[in-house]
Amino acid sequence: MTKRIFFTLSMFLMLINPASAEVNIVATLPWIGSIVKEIGVDKVNITALVKPNQDPHFIEAKPSMILLASKADILMYNGLDLEVGYLPLIINSSRNSRIQLGRKGNFDCSRYIAPIERHQGDIDRSMGDVHPFGNPHYHLSPKNILNVAEGITQTLSDIDSDNGEFYKANFVSFKERLMERQKKWGDSLGGKKFIAFHRYFEYLAEELGFQIVGYIESMPGIPPSSAHIERLIGEINRIKPDGLLTTAYYGKRETAFLSQKTGVKVIVVPHDVGCREDVKDWFTLMDKVIESLK
Repeated sequence: MTKRIFFTLSMFLMLINPASAEVNIVATLPWIGSIVKEIGVDKVNITALVKPNQDPHFIEAKPSMILLASKADILMYNGLDLEVGYLPLIINSSRNSRIQLGRKGNFDCSRYIAPIERHQGDIDRSMGDVHPFGNPHYHLSPKNILNVAEGITQTLSDIDSDNGEFYKANFVSFKERLMERQKKWGDSLGGKKFIAFHRYFEYLAEELGFQIVGYIESMPGIPPSSAHIERLIGEINRIKPDGLLTTAYYGKRETAFLSQKTGVKVIVVPHDVGCREDVKDWFTLMDKVIESLK
């Protein structure tokens, strides 16, 4: 009887004192999970919905994703409508009050960044896959990622206040590492010019001083026509860019053809954490991105 009472009391104390339990976080993209891990370390359990080599523009909601979301303490996502095709269905179907819009457990990373390429006026499908609230590919921007990390720190501290000082100390370490890494990255790409397949590198170009002087897509999300490719060949021969930029999940055929016709090198830039074996976290992602552009 004494053992039974002790066991019941222990279980009760565990329920009313969740500080020892991990915060269960579901992230849409691997890079988000990587930043959370930097701040939360062993106090968080992280699952990413999108695999590293999937195109984040074209993801479908699956029952397994809804199940994961139903158990999440925090749902973290890129925002700027990158997940608009699947995430609202997951949130609504999860029946998880913690992650609904307006709750602390609904964490839109883009609230902490300064978006570029915001669109004014009416937008329709004839303009391609346009994101009206701004370019969503800000995860290659050290400046914006530092702001996202600070937002993650505050949210974790609010939800798991017993470990608040732990999260804040980890953010300080993250910031110091980022500042040190920026000295290494420097501005060595200043003056370089690239043709990109998609509008993926604009934030990085703005911070590191290189130029995107043309696009292989006819419009965002629209494959290039043969006429567009012919015009590009002439432009590339005239501009003589330093490379043709793409990622692992699109543009390989078109960039290979343009490279064959112009002699300009194709650079397949790593796009997210885990897309290659040597890209273990956000810091190594940035290292490899800048190394590939150099």
